[in-house]
Amino acid sequence: AAIVITEQPVSVAVPVGHSFSLRCRAQGRTALRYQWFCQRQSVCQQISGATEQDLPITAQQSQLYTCRVNDLHKNCIFSDWVKVEVHQYVARGLPPQLWQGEPVIVLNPTEQRLEVGRPLQLRCAAMGVPAPSYQWYRNGNLLEHQKKKRLWVAQAQVSDSGTYICCASNSRGQHWSSAVDVLVGEQSQPMPAGWKVASQPGTLCKVALLLGNNHYWHHPDLLAPVRDVFELRLLLEQLSFQVVSLLD
Repeated sequence: AAIVITEQPVSVAVPVGHSFSLRCRAQGRTALRYQWFCQRQSVCQQISGATEQDLPITAQQSQLYTCRVNDLHKNCIFSDWVKVEVHQYVARGLPPQLWQGEPVIVLNPTEQRLEVGRPLQLRCAAMGVPAPSYQWYRNGNLLEHQKKKRLWVAQAQVSDSGTYICCASNSRGQHWSSAVDVLVGEQSQPMPAGWKVASQPGTLCKVALLLGNNHYWHHPDLLAPVRDVFELRLLLEQLSFQVVSLLD
């Protein structure tokens, strides 16, 4: 090929106002020229003056970007399209002051109780540079086909009940969402033991706090703390405990 892109730009997920650069690198037989384009709401346009290998951006709105590379013989190649996802509303204190692009959860899933046959939807979102990938788990077990920010089951069954958690990860690390309970059953079906919150004054409430750490400074990483936490959680809930699970 006359032109070969040696470094593709990468998608990012950042807070509004965050400054960064998209990068594109290529090799060719002659001198190369770069031109960046953006697309939003199906409209693609050339970015005036964006003719360098690096494209500085101060995040304002979510858009798609690509870079065109030309040589002196009119050969042309485009980079991958990448998404700059901009989070407009982020909790105070996020991202951390010394943020290096590691995943930071900005939207946690919420507890669900629904009837059999109804759609199940859980949402998770994270910032990260590069943009994080997602993996959902139920009761500590990886859900092979649930790898997006939105977990979607068109017609939920009783077997979809359980404790769900999402892991957002990129080359800089990983971050776990809050663990949430999902109950799928008939409308009249009572909540199982361990799901009810004591509401009467003077009622005793058994609460268990589980901490599952995977990464230690001075100790080798554990093999399966996520699975261990969820198996213990299920056991305690059968004993009518309210369980709070925290990971890392």
